[in-house]
Amino acid sequence: MKKNGSNSQNASAGASGEPAAGTGNQSVLTISNNLEQTLSDIKQELGSSPDLKIRKVKLGLAEPVWAAAVFIDGLVNSVAVDEFVVGALIENTAFAAEEMPREPQERLQLILGRALELGETSIKDNWNDMMLSLLSGNTIILLDGCSKAIEGGTKGGEWRTVAEPSSQIVIRGPKDSFVESIITNTALIRRRIKSPKLWVEFMKFGTVTNTDVALVYMTDRVDQKVLDQVKMRLEKIDIEAVLESSYIEQLIQDKVFTPFPTVFNTERPDVAAANLLEGRIVLIVDGTPFVLIMPTVLAQFLQSTDDYSLRFDIATLMRLVRYVSFIILLLGPSVFIALTTFHYEMVPTPMLISLLAQRENVPFPAAIEAIIMEAAFEILREAGIRMPRAVGQTVSVVGALILGTAVVEAGIITPVMVIVVALTGIASFAIPSYNLAVAGRIVRFGFMIAASMFGFYGITLGLIVLIAHVNSLQSFGTPYLAPFSPFSVRGQKDTVLRVPMFLVNLRPNKLGHMNDNDKSGKDKGTSDSGKDGQTGA
Repeated sequence: MKKNGSNSQNASAGASGEPAAGTGNQSVLTISNNLEQTLSDIKQELGSSPDLKIRKVKLGLAEPVWAAAVFIDGLVNSVAVDEFVVGALIENTAFAAEEMPREPQERLQLILGRALELGETSIKDNWNDMMLSLLSGNTIILLDGCSKAIEGGTKGGEWRTVAEPSSQIVIRGPKDSFVESIITNTALIRRRIKSPKLWVEFMKFGTVTNTDVALVYMTDRVDQKVLDQVKMRLEKIDIEAVLESSYIEQLIQDKVFTPFPTVFNTERPDVAAANLLEGRIVLIVDGTPFVLIMPTVLAQFLQSTDDYSLRFDIATLMRLVRYVSFIILLLGPSVFIALTTFHYEMVPTPMLISLLAQRENVPFPAAIEAIIMEAAFEILREAGIRMPRAVGQTVSVVGALILGTAVVEAGIITPVMVIVVALTGIASFAIPSYNLAVAGRIVRFGFMIAASMFGFYGITLGLIVLIAHVNSLQSFGTPYLAPFSPFSVRGQKDTVLRVPMFLVNLRPNKLGHMNDNDKSGKDKGTSDSGKDGQTGA
């Protein structure tokens, strides 16, 4: 695969290559035979940046030859540069006068083969490739009289250490999470899947940023048609900058105009590993701890890693709570609006009398009440997220209490409406996936409007439209509502319910296709869902 002028390389069992430069910053400069001229061109290309470091070294005794180690301070491993690059060039006995070759190319090969003590070295003969390697954290070694450069693998710098996930908390299970380093993230996956069948393809995206992206999959489990479709969509990406995985997600998703996410994301390595074992594809973007997983189904967003750490009966109960919470999130305010606006006969008489007494001095209809409170709740939620962590949660809780009490005492909102909106907000926090919770919050306003106009008839019409829309969605060829539509009996073992582990096959069906070990012909074309989207069988 080629993208933005870069060659992706397959890497089995941990091997990976360095792609070539992107097309957005192509330069007409070349690597000169004159060392000083090349160094001057590098300085000019980078604007004489203060973090550009150049270390000159004299090689040989009788006829000394000047060499230079060029690197970007902060992007390299300083110890590797000092000891294994500069130190190796100075101390290596191969550069004695009687052993130093006269031909520049032979000198280059001597340095490459006998002097450097690095695990990863290569020769660069293109200016753009050399500059990209320099800006990626490698050290460039230039030799006077030679028009080629040596790339030394010295990537390093400061990275956030592996810590506990911030958004996908579990009661029992691994506590590590992905970080912003793509090499660290691929290593976290390989620690869990020690198989040569785990393949990694590196590529670069962004004509300006040249962001590293890793495509990870199990070659013996992935659906080749899905893999080809993912690669085809990636090849079509033409963008200047990729600063987060959402940039790529928005460019490869199946449908743009839908609130429902069709690409799953996670910051947990165990979730990524589980999905790889099911035949899914993981996309890791350098600079972000959130990886993309594809294809996906709706049930995947309502499952948690805890479902596989706890007993099956407890896990099933928690899943049922999440499904009920999602229904409350979608329909809670709209059902209350329909009951209090159009369908009084469905409310018990004592409760109806209480509701009418509360509404006696309220100037707004139920629909306006609900919209005002929901908007206020969304503002408080957003404020709590954006404020400093130490005070954000406190402000949200205190603000909600004060605001709820004030609007009731002022006679603007009824107490029951405050309870309904609060229950809806709490239900949204029970959804494991933030993206699906946001989708539910958006769709909720549509149901509220339909209920205020037509009551339960409007809610019914909205449900028909919603189900038809969700049923039309696909994720890289996989039906979004699988295994509900198309219905799969085997898929129900690990969707809403979670059967005991001994009833679940260790190797599930491939997404959209039957597993090689399953020739029964049943449930073909469906997918089962499991650990945060893990398929069960």
